[in-house]
Amino acid sequence: MSMFDKLDEVVKRFEELTEKMSDPTLYDRQKEFKAVSEERSNIEELVQCYKEYKKIKSDLEGAKEILANEKDEDMREMAKEEISEFEGQIPKFEERLKVLLLPKDPLDNKNCMVELRAGAGGDESSIFVGDVWRMYKNYWSTLGFKAELVSASESDSGYKEVILNVTGDKVYSIMKYESGVHRVQRVPETESQGRVHTSTITVAVMPEADDVEFDLDMNDVRIDVYRSGGKGGQSVNTTDSAVRVTHLPTNTVVAIQDEKSQLKNKEKALKILKNRIYDRMVQEAHDEEAAKRKGLVGTGDRSERIRTYNFPQGRLSDHRINLTLYSLDKIIEGDLAPVTEALVAHNQAQLLKGQEE
Repeated sequence: MSMFDKLDEVVKRFEELTEKMSDPTLYDRQKEFKAVSEERSNIEELVQCYKEYKKIKSDLEGAKEILANEKDEDMREMAKEEISEFEGQIPKFEERLKVLLLPKDPLDNKNCMVELRAGAGGDESSIFVGDVWRMYKNYWSTLGFKAELVSASESDSGYKEVILNVTGDKVYSIMKYESGVHRVQRVPETESQGRVHTSTITVAVMPEADDVEFDLDMNDVRIDVYRSGGKGGQSVNTTDSAVRVTHLPTNTVVAIQDEKSQLKNKEKALKILKNRIYDRMVQEAHDEEAAKRKGLVGTGDRSERIRTYNFPQGRLSDHRINLTLYSLDKIIEGDLAPVTEALVAHNQAQLLKGQEE
């Protein structure tokens, strides 16, 4: 089947979905409505691009006809200019159509949970968790994403762990490339000799699990309650409001003590647990896919060092795609688009290459 046969099929499917959306009874069937609206949204850009492409092709044929039949020189010159313009646009549209035809990650439309954890490097690692949190927060604001703080575990100098729920348009499609080990190299404020220290944090990005897709069996979950403690181990609560939930089959543990209410801590802990179990399922499926398609950035090994932030040189390096940018001062303040866009483009190029082979 040629690319244009596929495009014609997509247009036909788009029209079918549009007709379904016009049925007022569809809104009473929320699960079906969500599936139809998401599928239509996923192909709308492709359909619009194909319509523009076909119009340019039609305009090109019209300009060629004028050139072949018109005697007036001014009209012929105008037709030549249009032909040159249209012929220059067509290859760009065809490349764009190829990219839009690539198989979509079914998780791309999802919201996600982002977990930042201090790694090696002591205080500097905890400080960098806060820096990356601020970087993401500023970046998300430029995209219209909203971030809710689910849990934060503070240390004397920064944060041991921060868990965020991020919502917006196709959040996971952008944030999924952030999973992995982020390394920072800089001179700590307490370093009198000016020596550069290296520390790390880990970032885990998990797609949000919908109730319709994944149901956590509470028979597999053990719930323990205990008294909250603050920094240094001191008691900050006189009631057993802290909650620890354990998924017994996988031994996945989540402990939350942020809220004074045991019920709220339980709700938060179960939401995190559900997303972690779902993410584990996604990771297993991704590992199978990665084995078939080498070279994809994907949502790879969480222990992989993916990026270095070198402050003395003002350099950011993403090791997966050999990207080096000397604008770390802007990036750390939230200008992350050049990095995420490069990762998306690399992944698309690898997918296109795989289709051609």
